[in-house]
Amino acid sequence: MSEETSAPPAAVAALDLKPALEAVLMVVDEPATEEHLAKILQRPRRQVADALRELADEYTVQGRGFELRLIAGGWRFYSRPEYAAAVEGFVLDGQQARLTQAALETLAVVAYRQPVSRSRVSAVRGVNCDGVMRTLLQRGLVQEAGTEPETGAILYTTTNYFLERMGLRGLDELPELAPFLPEAEAIEAETQEGVPSFDPDAPDSEDADDKTEL
Repeated sequence: MSEETSAPPAAVAALDLKPALEAVLMVVDEPATEEHLAKILQRPRRQVADALRELADEYTVQGRGFELRLIAGGWRFYSRPEYAAAVEGFVLDGQQARLTQAALETLAVVAYRQPVSRSRVSAVRGVNCDGVMRTLLQRGLVQEAGTEPETGAILYTTTNYFLERMGLRGLDELPELAPFLPEAEAIEAETQEGVPSFDPDAPDSEDADDKTEL
């Protein structure tokens, strides 16, 4: 938006807060933080936070088909779970791209052991995870997060998009499953930790673990 057409701060600050929040949240493509909304709407963060929670409560009391949720550190509109069938029928036309079991298992290892290298993930799962990791990277569920000092292996973590899709405010809300994961150090003795990471843009290999991948 150019300077000639943008609204002056005083005009934004004069808007009714709740309708202004609704208008902004209608167009966000990822959860908006309270700090960002406060800056945009020229209001104190506490006032914005209170208004967001009041809106969320109002939608629930009114039984709306959507809800306002705090996910991955920000606020965004979501359709209510009880109306998922209607939404899927319209948006997906009855088809839904799901992660395979291999991808879900790999994502779980990354989530609970992050930051973690590709070979360490493969050691925990007992199979090569190159193709599955590539899929998770392409879908924005995991990301590269530096290298391991001892070996130079690339490390991976989950993303904010992962939190959003899982409906979590943060990683501390993950279910208590980590104690059930095997200790990678005890089972990866024969893995090559220092092997360079795969090329995310390389064609998928047709190994046994990837044949069912999306």
